Amino acid sequence: MASDMKEIIRLEDIRRNFIVGEETVHALRGISFTIREGEFVTIVGTSGSGKSTLLNILGCLDTPTSGEYFLDGVSVRTMGKNARATLRNRKIGFVFQNYNLLPKTTAVENVELPLMYNSAYSAAQRREKAVQALIAVGLGDRLQHKSNQMSGGQMQRVAIARALVNDPAVILADEATGNLDTRTSFEILVLLQKLHAEGKTIIFVTHNPEIPQYASRNITLRDGHVTSDTTNAHILSAASALANLPINDD
Repeated sequence: MASDMKEIIRLEDIRRNFIVGEETVHALRGISFTIREGEFVTIVGTSGSGKSTLLNILGCLDTPTSGEYFLDGVSVRTMGKNARATLRNRKIGFVFQNYNLLPKTTAVENVELPLMYNSAYSAAQRREKAVQALIAVGLGDRLQHKSNQMSGGQMQRVAIARALVNDPAVILADEATGNLDTRTSFEILVLLQKLHAEGKTIIFVTHNPEIPQYASRNITLRDGHVTSDTTNAHILSAASALANLPINDD
């Protein structure tokens, strides 16, 4: 990755402790790394490795016990809750394992949600941005479908469109293929690789050991430490993998 690309995320010696009863649990034990614009990074670790805690800090949902976190040049650690919420809404597009869509709401309305808090957009502009984001994820024909009328893969596409609609600095995906079957998982990976090719910065947090093969960089966590941080020299094509899957007749 070219080092002249803009720095989107910088962690400096991030530690996060939790008090549980009489004990202090050290969830993160000094995490440092930088992510630059246009990287597709997986953060991999088993349960208990600290990846959920790290995800919450990266997503401005939690603050570290010590250390510094810079998101798109802004220091997050000393921010109040409201300032953090505003930064999160402007800078981060979230994609969750369980989609987090409003059930009786159309695709367009779901995608418009992040813009509701942004007074820079009129209702018409919000609608236009939402439609464009849904077209970008291949759902131009599903604008008025409600969540309960869509498959898991379609719902995850709506969630990705919602993550994109604010033009965030980074897309933060949490086990984004965890609830999907193999074929649909690859369809979502194809979409993420397409967004990466268009210059989007993506962080994919997962315990699935296969997903790093499709990303440009892989960070592994264990017991609150980074145990490896490697660049992927041979990025596999999700589109090829999808094309080679056996067709199910069921």
